[in-house]
Amino acid sequence: MIQFHLETSSGLSPYLQLVRQVRQALRLGVLRAGDQLPTVKDVVARLAINPNTVLKAYRELEHAGLASARPGVGTFVTATLADESLAAHGPLRKDLQRWLSKARLAGLDEESIEALFDATFRSVTEAGVA
Repeated sequence: MIQFHLETSSGLSPYLQLVRQVRQALRLGVLRAGDQLPTVKDVVARLAINPNTVLKAYRELEHAGLASARPGVGTFVTATLADESLAAHGPLRKDLQRWLSKARLAGLDEESIEALFDATFRSVTEAGVA
């Protein structure tokens, strides 16, 4: 089961952080169709947030066709975002872990690593590099 977390410095509203975390888990194959999402009560207790925030996130996931609420039972995943590229994740993750280790050894902190990654990702995307 997914364990939600909130990053106050992300600039993203809490409900969007929850939606993003579910979408990432679906894309990475961590969550699959039929899996149950944490109950609103559990998320509220764990993150100390308003129940309406969790409900809003779950409604957005329902609207996107990714989840479905079953009254009295919970909210369940109804679709996945994983595709055939999932098999490539393992080797790519190892490469990324090596890169992150090199970045840390070079003295970069978390914010600098994020900035470098984001800037590089944007420039590659804009250049249309495959």
